[in-house]
Amino acid sequence: MTPTTDWNPILRAEFGKPYWAELLDFVAAERTVHTVFPPHDEVFAAIHLTPHADVKVLILGQDPYHGPGQAHGLCFSVGAGVRVPPSLVNIYKEMETDLGLSIPANGNLARWARQGVLLLNTSLTVRSGEAASHQGKGWEIFTDQIIHAVSDKTDRVVFILWGSAARKKKAIIDESRHVVIESPHPSPLSAYRGFFGSRPFSRANAALVDAGRQPVDWNLGPI
Repeated sequence: MTPTTDWNPILRAEFGKPYWAELLDFVAAERTVHTVFPPHDEVFAAIHLTPHADVKVLILGQDPYHGPGQAHGLCFSVGAGVRVPPSLVNIYKEMETDLGLSIPANGNLARWARQGVLLLNTSLTVRSGEAASHQGKGWEIFTDQIIHAVSDKTDRVVFILWGSAARKKKAIIDESRHVVIESPHPSPLSAYRGFFGSRPFSRANAALVDAGRQPVDWNLGPI
């Protein structure tokens, strides 16, 4: 369960730390008695699909989805054929308002990931039906290192932080170099408190263009 691609040398020091062995042992033990999401081979999908060198936007989630067939290693994303979750429905609504794009037919965000949008959760696994069940077990130490590594990039990156948990990570982002776009979470409980109307997609692209970087084509279309 060790990530590959150009992230491996960046994160290699983590693999020798005591917390990493304890975390892997914990997840392995959980899988022997519980259903754990995402599947073993998709835990590191975010950094497999989006190399460090390519990151231009980082969208930060918290837990993987904990319903059957939903989580596949990218925050807020579900595989084709899976019902689009409520938070992603609201993300699509805001994208439609912000950019005038049609609402996609499914919830797979891999096309964003392949353009340099790192879709990272702070915890990379979860027990079926039990939100937050793998929080505080070591994943946050690891994913903080990923955030630090992105913040260390010299090219401008746009960090999109939705909700209080994600917004706390603002403290480890170098805002002298990068741009932070933050708002309430897109969940139905909070989307009307400032997520709707926040225009994160056009603002992210404006910040990238301002830094001489290629904007993201947010149009998912048929996937």
